[in-house]
Amino acid sequence: VHLQASGGGEVQVGGSLRLSCAASGLSSSDWTMGWFRQAPGKEREFVSTIRWRDGLTITADSVKGRFTISRDRNKNTVFLQMNSLKPEDTALYYCALGRRLIMSSMRSKTSYTDWGQGTQVTVSS
Repeated sequence: VHLQASGGGEVQVGGSLRLSCAASGLSSSDWTMGWFRQAPGKEREFVSTIRWRDGLTITADSVKGRFTISRDRNKNTVFLQMNSLKPEDTALYYCALGRRLIMSSMRSKTSYTDWGQGTQVTVSS
């Protein structure tokens, strides 16, 4: 499996960005695609995730109402629309894929086996 993340950049406070993650080499539909982020000196943290077969989503409280995850099933691509960006959203954003995840495990980074290369998001004030 190969995950290619894109869409990062630098924006001002209150701005928007849309991240994309294209997956290739998938052999089934029982997988979950998540976004995580890691700021310098901090642990990688969960942002949002979507279960491919039914579109179930989970989003971290810190970004709920501002970030929206979605998918394009035809293109095996997941998107993260980020609005009302804040300086604390500055981080390296990673997409990740997990297989046959149960709901209780979908927020945990250790549940995901394949990771993209990361795309930098910088929010300046």
